[in-house]
Amino acid sequence: MILFSTLNRLAAGLALCMASVAAAQSAPSVSLLFAGDIVLDGKAGKAIAQGRDPFAPFAAILDSADIRVGNLECVVATGGDPADKNYTFRADPRTLPVLKRHFDAVALANNHSGDYGRPAFAEMLGLLDREGILKFGGGHNLREAHAPLIVERSGIRIALLGYNEFMPRSFEADYDAPGVAWSEDEQVVADIKAARSIHHADLVIPIMHWGWENETIAGTRQRQLARRMIDAGADAVIGGHPHVTQDIEHYKGKPIIYSVGNFVMEDIDNPNQAIGWVLRLQLDRQGVQRFDTRVANLDSDGLPHPAPDAKSPCWQRGQDAVALCGDGD
Repeated sequence: MILFSTLNRLAAGLALCMASVAAAQSAPSVSLLFAGDIVLDGKAGKAIAQGRDPFAPFAAILDSADIRVGNLECVVATGGDPADKNYTFRADPRTLPVLKRHFDAVALANNHSGDYGRPAFAEMLGLLDREGILKFGGGHNLREAHAPLIVERSGIRIALLGYNEFMPRSFEADYDAPGVAWSEDEQVVADIKAARSIHHADLVIPIMHWGWENETIAGTRQRQLARRMIDAGADAVIGGHPHVTQDIEHYKGKPIIYSVGNFVMEDIDNPNQAIGWVLRLQLDRQGVQRFDTRVANLDSDGLPHPAPDAKSPCWQRGQDAVALCGDGD
């Protein structure tokens, strides 16, 4: 009788375990892909003008995700005057249908959105709306710039926030002027909390434009702010701007990808800038289930090509450290 009772308890425990696994497997999940800095003037713009698609080599990878996001590291407009700086990027509006083919949304909070002034930026906002490309991290005023983009797939509401903290700050949005969201710690924390309490997001993911160019290890400022964002309720933090990939870490079980590097970038001045990652997160209501990256090798025109044999960072929930995976893993 004792043996029979024990066997019953074991069977019940096994059934409960199997039910839990089945429930986890059937629970809704969604994949979100993020590609780094995208500049669509120069040779990329010329390729599009000639009827070519600079994203074509990556089309299958981009199409594998439910939500596709990139950092638009240029203004798309016909007007405006160039700012007094070393590099100014302005792409022709004819690039947008090609961008729309591969991306659902773009982050605007970076140090090149204002290269041709506020009128050109406002023109871009209208062009993106007309083309049906979602945007975040910038807007017609301060409120719009800090508002989350809410994307819902499979019943999961994901809030995307974008912030720039690389000078010039002069292009920060104002209460009555278009521009980008600036990374002010208290405001970032308030925005993350509001994404949940006011916008009822299940998950919150800030996209950061931060760090120093060509530094492959994230700096103290990046690490401190990343932890503060996760403490405030962020489920993952994704970064760019250094033009090279940076290290990845976990804080309270949540991933911080400090920089994914370049994706479309003609102005490359060292070999590290010619290697980027395309990041894909698999998400459920509890956060990031797993992520993987795919290497993008930029050619002499700054256009991306997959490297199927390359190993790059991957991780899954419960894993203590980031591993290296390839297409076959």
